[in-house]
Amino acid sequence: MASPTDRVYSESHEWHKVEGDVLTLGVTKYAVDALTDVTYVQMKPVGTKVAVGGQVGEVESVKTTSDIYCAAGGEIMEINKATSDDPSLLNSDPYGKGWLVKLRITDQGNLAKCSDGAKYDAAHPA
Repeated sequence: MASPTDRVYSESHEWHKVEGDVLTLGVTKYAVDALTDVTYVQMKPVGTKVAVGGQVGEVESVKTTSDIYCAAGGEIMEINKATSDDPSLLNSDPYGKGWLVKLRITDQGNLAKCSDGAKYDAAHPA
């Protein structure tokens, strides 16, 4: 599965989709495959201010717990309750229904340093 081209990808395997001043954040298919079965998702609450590179939550799998980071800074404005209720959405649809949080961007931070889909896929072949 090729990574979607409408977002950018961090070295820590999060994807960032920017629409105006709203950033939707999730984890990549590569990361989900490495985690195997995701069993638990916990994001910080709505209203949390996130610094550039700051942690927005964590996901647990049968293998490990992984912190989730954001390349930009902002305030969490929405959490995807569906992924908390059904963590397997990260495995089945990481680029769609498996998104994690939406932030109102206050600092573009490191978004310009993130990779586009083709560069990310070249560095992380399936």
